[in-house]
Amino acid sequence: MESDKRYKIVYCTPALYMAGGVERVLTLKANYFADVFGYDITIVLTEGKGKPLFYPLSEKVKVINLDVNFEELWTCSFYKKIIVYLRKQSVFKKELTSLLMQLRPDITISLLRREINFITGIRDGSKKIGELHINRANYRNFDKRDTNIIKSLFSLIWSNNLVGKLRQLEKLVVLTENDKEAWIELKNVVTIPDPLSFIPTSKSELKNKRVIAVGRYSYEKGYDMLLNVWKIVSAKCPDWRLDVYGDGNHTSLDEQISALNINNCVLHGRTSDVEKEYLNSSVFVCSSRFEGFGMVILEAMACGLPVVSFDCPWGPRSIITNTEDGCLVENGNVEALAEKLISVMVSPKERERLAHNAIQKSSQYIMESIAIKWKQLFESIL
Repeated sequence: MESDKRYKIVYCTPALYMAGGVERVLTLKANYFADVFGYDITIVLTEGKGKPLFYPLSEKVKVINLDVNFEELWTCSFYKKIIVYLRKQSVFKKELTSLLMQLRPDITISLLRREINFITGIRDGSKKIGELHINRANYRNFDKRDTNIIKSLFSLIWSNNLVGKLRQLEKLVVLTENDKEAWIELKNVVTIPDPLSFIPTSKSELKNKRVIAVGRYSYEKGYDMLLNVWKIVSAKCPDWRLDVYGDGNHTSLDEQISALNINNCVLHGRTSDVEKEYLNSSVFVCSSRFEGFGMVILEAMACGLPVVSFDCPWGPRSIITNTEDGCLVENGNVEALAEKLISVMVSPKERERLAHNAIQKSSQYIMESIAIKWKQLFESIL
């Protein structure tokens, strides 16, 4: 089913060697647009030269790595970062400008990283679209614990400058209606959610006394709160266990588990078969402080799991209808999340009811449906 118009589209994103949600979604869309719609897709990277791509890409999708290596900034002091950043940003602007002038795409899509500072000024003839995978309040501000006055000042200046850049985009695509409403200064914002990343081969039997959480070990995922939740839950349901899967360092969480004296909780690394882990579980829990969307919530629902989540900004509430196809509790309320988890865990009928509705809800997000929304957007601006 190829599209009537074979658009040439360039995506700009830092890297594709990591197992992140943004990387997965971009790969899914690029593959579908190239294989099904027949679009000419190129992905431009700045990081990970020589590293294998984590998610499989269609042979029809081209990848160009400019090898700017902004990751060098990770090892620099704050003040040295400024000098190194300005030098690398200058190189990036020059090389991306040259590339776009050569490729002459119909549409250039920025995932709103470093190129957003200059991409609307590149006169290659392409329409420029921004694609944001996190809510406005937490964009470029993942961990409020790691800040100081100078960083806060830079953040304020950058944020004010950003709005001006976003106004120059043809469209800014966000994941939820709540986040669309947050960009009150802009008139060019549209909502397109992320697609479901896979169609499950079966559904959970909801018989294993196992709760699962999936996501990288980082502050925004709220696993420190989840462990406090599980301390309460495990006292009431000692025959249940919690399994967490994700990338990153969880040393501090392991120490918290020891301090809380929790025995029925295991923190795993990334799994190569997340579908299997969903299917072997009976409840999914989301303890995030914020979520741009919540792909893992969709995946769990598609596998027939009832989801119990904090009502954090803004992903969970954009997917879950509370008490119908999942459960939402006050954001950050540990006792409320524990209480709701227990109520679902001890009631097989409630799990089955929520799971049945969750499967129905997840079907709204299949790749075909989301791809049509993007196709309509492309056609509307060209």
